[in-house]
Amino acid sequence: MNLNQTLWEKGDFTRIAESMRTSGEALVDRLGITKGLEVLDLGCGDGTTAVPEARRGAKVLGVDIARNLVEAGNKRAADEGLDNLRFQQGDASDLSDLADDQFDLVVSIFGAMFAPKPFDVAKEMVRVTRSGGRIVMGNWIPGDPTLVAQILKISSAYSPPPPEGFVSPVTWGVVDNVVERFTGAGIPAANIACEPDTFMFEAPVSPTEYLKLFRDYYGPTMNAFEAAASNGRADELFAELDALFNAQNTTGDPNRTAIPATYLRVIVNV
Repeated sequence: MNLNQTLWEKGDFTRIAESMRTSGEALVDRLGITKGLEVLDLGCGDGTTAVPEARRGAKVLGVDIARNLVEAGNKRAADEGLDNLRFQQGDASDLSDLADDQFDLVVSIFGAMFAPKPFDVAKEMVRVTRSGGRIVMGNWIPGDPTLVAQILKISSAYSPPPPEGFVSPVTWGVVDNVVERFTGAGIPAANIACEPDTFMFEAPVSPTEYLKLFRDYYGPTMNAFEAAASNGRADELFAELDALFNAQNTTGDPNRTAIPATYLRVIVNV
């Protein structure tokens, strides 16, 4: 059993991804996409960045561990008539079905960070990127006070201990770890740049209703609520997260949600 696949096939992450579309578009605007660029979008979900990359004329392959998200992505591509975009299942730590030096740009926004074996992930991303190409990652930062890092932190307090050998995905949000992983894959440290950036989650519902989407459809939070329920603490977990969502809502409107989340933007020149 692939535990990572099980996690991301749980629920329906497309329900969360709908609140990420605007920031996904804005992020892609900064990538300098040109027509015909060969792009791999890794841990792509249903195409939050892959779809706008294809709209700008790139030839895009989206790879995700979750079969339901691959299916949803291919439906989005078909619905938009994007014949330059396709999705397939794959594991970011083993891209053996992809050729060396295949892509001009590899993008992974809150995707490959969740794959196991981070050193293998870095090596695979470097391997499939052409010389002169780029890798762009977005990774959540451990302990950051903004939304996603706090969701993961709070949820972990209600969850059973991770299995032996587990490497937390948010270790990808630490600059020294990023540098160590990519230099281990043969990239000079001078070719690796990291800086904090902001991603916005937006939904036309109250923060409390938005939290319910995470409770019902986001794998890590679903697991936390199941564990909390088994200990009679589900209401406690909900109250703690509800306070977080409402405190971080920036709209001033109790019926609309916009919450910024800080992440580490990584750019690697191969």
